[in-house]
Amino acid sequence: MRNTLTSALVLGALASAAAPLHAAERPAVLPDTMAQRLLACASCHAKKDVNDAYFPRISGKPAGYLYNQLINFREGRRQYPLMTYMVDHLSDAYLLEIADHFAAEHLPPPPAQATPAAPAVLARGRQLALQGDPALKVPACIACHGEKLTGVTPAIPGLAGLPRDYLNAQFGAWRNKTRRAHAPDCMAVITERLSLEDVNAVSAWLGTQQVAPEARPAAAIARPLPMQCGSAPD
Repeated sequence: MRNTLTSALVLGALASAAAPLHAAERPAVLPDTMAQRLLACASCHAKKDVNDAYFPRISGKPAGYLYNQLINFREGRRQYPLMTYMVDHLSDAYLLEIADHFAAEHLPPPPAQATPAAPAVLARGRQLALQGDPALKVPACIACHGEKLTGVTPAIPGLAGLPRDYLNAQFGAWRNKTRRAHAPDCMAVITERLSLEDVNAVSAWLGTQQVAPEARPAAAIARPLPMQCGSAPD
């Protein structure tokens, strides 16, 4: 009797294990889309209501720029261990797919930042952004990044809407040579020519600029650029 009961219990358990799961018990089948694959990227870089100083938005940036940065992280021209870990094993073709995906997204622009900077500081920042400083041999930001500072396709990023702290950090990375680009590295040259006060001024002014909802990277810009730039060659 005991052997019969044991056999029945075992058979019942096996039958239960073999039975198909109810719909509510089945694991979800996730769609194999770029959006699904890149949720880890989007969780930091594509937040709709946040513009993080440490994880800037990449949605809507020119695809060539995004691709160049992914390559730079993979090849050590930019230093951030988490990014290097995420792209180290990815092919050029797949990095281009990632860049194209985020370039096609256009999130609502973040609000402009309030700033404690003095009017004179903001005036200096505005001058550098819109006119440059011939005495320092520093061209205006708009000469490369577009009249509206929204970038230029295929490979020049926008500056308007980026947080002041992020911009300051990138100037610092160029100054400390922990961020590099394809030679000739025009931003590294510009950074060497700017004082820390000028860096603070232009970052503060750029951070106060509101981006229009319909803003997109410009399709073209006057050539040649005021400086040779390996990331956006003439």
